Amino acid sequence: MNKPTASPPTKIPSRDIKTIVNAGLARRHAAERRFRWYGLIAITLGLTFVVLMFANIIGKGYPAFWQTYIQVPVTFDAAVIDPQGNRDPQAIETADYAALVRAGMRQLFPNVQGRLELRALYGLVSSDAAHELQDRVLQNPALIGASQEVWLLASASVDTLVKGNIDRALDESERPIKDNQLEWVDKLQAAGKIEKQFNTILFTSGDSREPEQAGIRGALMGSFFTLLVTFLLSFPIGVATAVYLEEFAPKNRWTDLIEVNINNLAAVPSIVFGLLGLAVFINFFGLPRSAPLVGGLVLSLMTLPVIIIAGRAALTSVPPSIREAALGMGASKLQMVGHHVLPLAMPGMLTGSIIGMARALGESAPLLMIGMVAFIVDVPKGFMDPSTVLPVQIYLWSDLPERAFVERTSAAIMVLLAFMILMNGLAILLRKRFERRW
Repeated sequence: MNKPTASPPTKIPSRDIKTIVNAGLARRHAAERRFRWYGLIAITLGLTFVVLMFANIIGKGYPAFWQTYIQVPVTFDAAVIDPQGNRDPQAIETADYAALVRAGMRQLFPNVQGRLELRALYGLVSSDAAHELQDRVLQNPALIGASQEVWLLASASVDTLVKGNIDRALDESERPIKDNQLEWVDKLQAAGKIEKQFNTILFTSGDSREPEQAGIRGALMGSFFTLLVTFLLSFPIGVATAVYLEEFAPKNRWTDLIEVNINNLAAVPSIVFGLLGLAVFINFFGLPRSAPLVGGLVLSLMTLPVIIIAGRAALTSVPPSIREAALGMGASKLQMVGHHVLPLAMPGMLTGSIIGMARALGESAPLLMIGMVAFIVDVPKGFMDPSTVLPVQIYLWSDLPERAFVERTSAAIMVLLAFMILMNGLAILLRKRFERRW
C-alpha cells in the first residue's frame, strides 16, 4: 500500500516575511507610544489636581495670616483702673477695661447715640480688646492716667469685610455686618485707622469660639506632646523587635505567625486602634481622656508595624559579608549586630520611623475615639493635660459656620502640610546623607 507523500512546505517569500515583521514592529511601537502618552496624561492629571488642591488651600488660608486692627484712642483712666491709687495688682487686674474700649470707640464717633447703635459701634472691635488693654497695663503700670492711640483687634465681621469676603450689595439682613457699621468702617479706612497686621494670635493662642481670637498653639503643643510619647515608645520597641526577628529569632511557625500579624497590623484601619485605646487605656487602666499620653500610646500601636517592617528591610539590606567578617574576627553575634549591622541599618530605620511619625501626625480618627475632639481653650503644659491635636483642630474648625473659620481651617492645613513635608524631607535627607550603596 502506497503511503501518501507529504506536500512540501510553502515557502514564504523573504519580501513578505519582512513586511510581516515590520507590521508587527509598527504595532508594538504604536502600543509603546500609546502607553507613554497614557502615563504622561495620568501624571499631568495627578499634578493638576495636586496643584489645584494646594492653590485652593493657600488661596483660602493665606488671608488668615493677617488680621485687621482698629486704631482707637484710649485713656487709661485711673478712676477706672486704680480707684484707690495704691497700684494694687489685684485691683488693676480686675478693672473694667471694657469701659475704656467703649469710651475710645465713642470718642471716634461722638455722634453715635442710642443703645442699639452703640452696641453696633462696640461690635467693631473684638471682645478680646479689653484683655489687650489689661495686658498692657499689667506689663507697664505707668500707663495709668495716660492716653494713647492703641491698635485693637477688630471683630471677625470687620476682618472679613476688610479682606473682601462680604458682598456689600447684599441686603442688610443677609450680611453679618450692618449698614451703619459699613459706614463706620469706610470712615475709619479713609482716616487710616484700619490696617492689617501679621496674625501672631494664630500661633500664640489656643482655640476660641470667636474666630479672630482662635489660634493653633494649643493644637501644636498637643501634637508635640503626643508625637513625643509616640516616638519614645515606638522607636526603641520597633527597632528591638526588628533586630530580634531578623537576627536572633528562630525560623519556625511561631515567628512566621508573628511576621504575618505584623504585616496585617500595618494595614488595619486607624480607627480600630482608637477603639483599642478607648477600651484598654481609658476604660481598663483609667487614664484621662483627651491626654497626650493616651494619644501617644494609641499612635504608638499604629506606627509600630510600620517601624518594624522598615527596620527589618534596613537590616536585610546590610550585606551578609559584614556579618561574616565580624564573626570571623571573633565577635559574638550580639557584638556583630550591635557594633556592625545595626549602625549600618540605622539610617533606613530612622527613615521608616520618620515616615511613620509623619503618618501619625496626620491621623485624627483614632484620637477622636479617645476624646481629643473636646473644645480645649488652654494650651497644654504636660502629657496629662487635656489637649487636642492639629488634625482634630482642623476637623473642629471645618464644622463651624463663620467665614473667618474657613480661613483658619485652611491656614491650619497649610501648617500641617508644612510639618509633614518637612518630616518627609528630613527622611529623604537622612537616607541620602547616611545611606551606603553596596
